[in-house]
Amino acid sequence: MAPDGSEIYFRVLDAERASLVEVILAPGRTSRPVRHRTVEEIWYFLAGSGEVWLRSPDGANTTHRLRQGSTVTIPTNWDFQFRSDGVDPLRFLCFTIPPWPGNDEAILVSEGGLGPANV
Repeated sequence: MAPDGSEIYFRVLDAERASLVEVILAPGRTSRPVRHRTVEEIWYFLAGSGEVWLRSPDGANTTHRLRQGSTVTIPTNWDFQFRSDGVDPLRFLCFTIPPWPGNDEAILVSEGGLGPANV
């Protein structure tokens, strides 16, 4: 389980450069809002539908609709939260630069833009 409550499956880990995981969030679930200390992520959506909420360090908020083929970039030090709102699980590949250093990387934030987490 990821710190945000989603299921993760490591696919590629290059300790020098980057990592790639598959992320799955069950239908009707909303992740815990978090922020990453040192990594940037690029997400590519394989299946399902949902939303991702982002908050920049200066407090600007954005929400993006997600579906198969969508991409989202999660910059370092941005708060984010995501949810699955379709009948199928939300599934995406998450490319992390530099490689994921461990669960201490994620900082829980007090509130997200998609409401309470239920994972």
